[in-house]
Amino acid sequence: STRALAVFSPVPLTPEVKQKIADKGGNLQYIIAPDMEHHISITPWSKAYPNAKVIGPGGLPEKRQKSGGEDAQVPFSTVITKDNKHNISISPDFDADFEFELVDAHPNQELVFCYKPDKTLIEADLMFTGPPNEQYSRTGENVSKGWMSWLVKKIQGTEGEALGQKRMLWYAFSAKDRSSFNQSVRRINSWDFNRIIPCHGD
Repeated sequence: STRALAVFSPVPLTPEVKQKIADKGGNLQYIIAPDMEHHISITPWSKAYPNAKVIGPGGLPEKRQKSGGEDAQVPFSTVITKDNKHNISISPDFDADFEFELVDAHPNQELVFCYKPDKTLIEADLMFTGPPNEQYSRTGENVSKGWMSWLVKKIQGTEGEALGQKRMLWYAFSAKDRSSFNQSVRRINSWDFNRIIPCHGD
């Protein structure tokens, strides 16, 4: 059988994107909204692949219900919350290939995944890198220049000691519950990964 596919933080479902899924066998089984912000395109994905399980953090189904319309009709098969995050199963096959943690202290309710076969960490807004050269590569704009890019790189850069990134995470993103934030980061740090795929930046 064709290997199951998982899509994280799905982009708009264009014909080009549909072709990529088809080229990889078309067996899309998981549509993952990794936080409270990266969910905008899951409605068309869920309609196009109705057998795929939709996964997201606690609070997201309610947020989508409030928006109404088609977004409110997307069924979530797995909702990961602070209370269930360490004893919930997505599926035996998914659980065999992925570690996952909900960073519930983060304001966006971050779901972080580690794809064990490729030692790859997948995250959305837990850590940014800037400037977002890759993200804007098709626009023809040079986002490496200017004072705003300099500021973003200082605040959210990952070079050297990454002090801006660390301070942003500690003083802003973890302020709600530093103990829980530390537990989540400690668990993520215990995973065996050597590559990070962020939603923002290179």
